[in-house]
Amino acid sequence: MKVLVTGGTGVIGKFLLPLLLENKHEVVALTRSVTKAAQLEDSGVSAIIVDPLDKPRLTAAVRRAEPEVIIHQLSALSGVGNFRKVDQEFALTNRFRTEVTDTLLAAARTIGTRRFIAQSYCGWPYARKGGPVKTEEDPLDPKPPESFTKTLTAIRYLEGKVSSATFLEVLALRYGIFYGPGTAIGKGGATVKMVKKRRFPIIGGGGGVWSFIHLLDAARATVAAISRGAPGIYNIVDDEPAKVASWLPALAKAVDAKPPYRIPYWVGEIVIGKAGMPIMTQVRGGSNAKAKRELNWTPVYPSWRIGFVDGLD
Repeated sequence: MKVLVTGGTGVIGKFLLPLLLENKHEVVALTRSVTKAAQLEDSGVSAIIVDPLDKPRLTAAVRRAEPEVIIHQLSALSGVGNFRKVDQEFALTNRFRTEVTDTLLAAARTIGTRRFIAQSYCGWPYARKGGPVKTEEDPLDPKPPESFTKTLTAIRYLEGKVSSATFLEVLALRYGIFYGPGTAIGKGGATVKMVKKRRFPIIGGGGGVWSFIHLLDAARATVAAISRGAPGIYNIVDDEPAKVASWLPALAKAVDAKPPYRIPYWVGEIVIGKAGMPIMTQVRGGSNAKAKRELNWTPVYPSWRIGFVDGLD
């Protein structure tokens, strides 16, 4: 099957492209870099050099490739992030989730692309009420922190395409928090550095529930979504959503760091700002039951407890 991938040279792409080739797909990847294009070609991937924000050229590239499936993985993320400036830091990613999604879908319509798989997120967007673990049927946060509003709006926009598209099958994969090589929670990553310096504390009771996914497992779920699963939204996370108070000390131990400090809620507000407090104390995790059932997918790293030890590098 011919598959076009945006974001193929990113952290997940480095796992995704080899898996696609291994599964005998014909792979075309978009890149803005001549150097990366040469690397892609050397690996057996056809490369197209194009700026994804250049609508006419992106449209022409998609039409020229004529893919049966488009996998939209573009993002522009680095480091741990500043909770006070999430919308600023995600501004380009939000354009990828809105403008570029529209361009890709419009181009796909003209060439009869069968399926469109887009990257979404379930690290914090669920409503902060009810049980600790949410399914795809549960509502997103109606009142996110002010600095997160535009980012959640972009996520809603992208996921809205799932229900509105009628000319092809659209799946939105809500990845959990990435960890593994090249990520903030990877060898030499920004989060790991902070943990080693004891600059990533447990705030209050550390009750925020985080859902993780190793890059390999995210890539494997994406490949499964090419041929399995009805159109819709899928949480792509491991089997063990966990409170910050549980996973953070385990990460510290895995990277040979001292246990994280514990600080009171009011100090946390000063350290990371009010916008970041829900992430550390209130957010909900995601259930992977639907993805396991409908995509016939099981994570290689069923828990961050294993992945933090074996999968960071």
